[in-house]
Amino acid sequence: MLDSAVFRRHIRPMRILLAALSSVALLSFGPVQVQAQAPALAQAPASNPQVAEVERYFNGIRTMQARFVQSNPGGTVVQGTLSVSRPGRMRFEYDPPSQLKIVADGSQVTMWDIANRDFGQWPIGWTAASFLVREPMVLQGGDLTVEKIERTDGMLQLTMSQTRKPNEGKVIVRLGENPMVLRGWSIIDNRGQRVDVALNGLQTGLPLAASLFKFDGPDAGAIRRGAN
Repeated sequence: MLDSAVFRRHIRPMRILLAALSSVALLSFGPVQVQAQAPALAQAPASNPQVAEVERYFNGIRTMQARFVQSNPGGTVVQGTLSVSRPGRMRFEYDPPSQLKIVADGSQVTMWDIANRDFGQWPIGWTAASFLVREPMVLQGGDLTVEKIERTDGMLQLTMSQTRKPNEGKVIVRLGENPMVLRGWSIIDNRGQRVDVALNGLQTGLPLAASLFKFDGPDAGAIRRGAN
């Protein structure tokens, strides 16, 4: 497993989602002090029917798959396919020419990129995107905290943090309403770097092969030697 210092040295700008997933050092998110709110914003109360509806939505999903468009700091945009099987399993597979893949198998996340000779593993419990696969998702009184709720551009937007890791960043989840559907999220680190992920064509309830959520690349040594 890569420690945070080694992991930082392996991040390249086109693959900033690694930082979004590896919240150990760069994009881990925790409670952020709530600033004076603009009129459109409201602090989420301890018990909120909108938050409860979001919990029910995620907890009712077993599988999902969608195309994603990822906008990175610096203006680069990359695309790929996201697959999720709750609890604990997800896969980000980038479109060619990228060879980056990120897979969570229920206990750990594995990242590999043969072209750039990168390989890393870390516990899924440390990842900022793990809100997608938490079982159950608990947003009121759990290890996630909803700090504020906003309606903007026809979507419900929840700003969330990890309750026990203060002042390290936040994740903003966007959902369409009537019916509720996940549209994407943004992850902002404690230095203000932001990654936006938009989902298109999301489908739920699909039969997804278990093999999707297993590491299916060469061994780490071969990757670091540049195996094809």
